Amino acid sequence: MIVLTRVYGHRKRGNECSILVDRIWPRGARKAKLDISAWHKELAPSSALRKWFDHDPGKWERFKFKYKKEFERKKNLLAQIRALAKANGKVTLLYAAKDNSHKCCCAKRSPGFNMTQTGLFI
Repeated sequence: MIVLTRVYGHRKRGNECSILVDRIWPRGARKAKLDISAWHKELAPSSALRKWFDHDPGKWERFKFKYKKEFERKKNLLAQIRALAKANGKVTLLYAAKDNSHKCCCAKRSPGFNMTQTGLFI
């Protein structure tokens, strides 16, 4: 199982695999306190796409389309995460954004962003 959750307030449980998927380190979060298994910046939108989007809800639909294209090129990393999920039972992908409805991780939940096709969700 792969779940998405906001990094603030997340508490790692046991040997849970927690992966930060933001390109930029979360503001105010200490590395030692966050206790993540890995930081995969590569799963976040490219810097150019992130800057273009600029958290503008009017660009959301176009952003999802562009991000899906970027995301689909990361098949090796996605396969690694799927393998971790199968081995551990659960992988938590962490993100920092406040706006849960217009965040790259939430784009992965959107209709048309077929997670089975992109290879992340089992």
